[in-house]
Amino acid sequence: MPRISSHVLDTTLGKPASGIHITLFKFDQDQWLELNSDTTNDDGRVANLLTDHMPLETGRYKLKFALEDYLIHQQQPCFYPQVEIECQLVAEDEHYHIPLLISPFGYSTYRGS
Repeated sequence: MPRISSHVLDTTLGKPASGIHITLFKFDQDQWLELNSDTTNDDGRVANLLTDHMPLETGRYKLKFALEDYLIHQQQPCFYPQVEIECQLVAEDEHYHIPLLISPFGYSTYRGS
């Protein structure tokens, strides 16, 4: 089943980052359209940002991670209040896993499996 999932890890604390709001957008006709949103669970994961009624189509997508509330709650500095990751999805039948590693003054991402 095609899906877009994510996992947020707090590298400062060495644990999953729960309670982070992630919004999924798709670029269509020169504008970003909001498709869906969810919040990371206790394991820092969102299993699927697509809904049952939303097929995965090829194209440009963006995930916006709202970090400010999480970092404040963890009593960490908040240099990056949000992170946006754009990606080009080319196969409609694949699972795309887009993890985010965060710390107060940096972040990293990669294509997961």
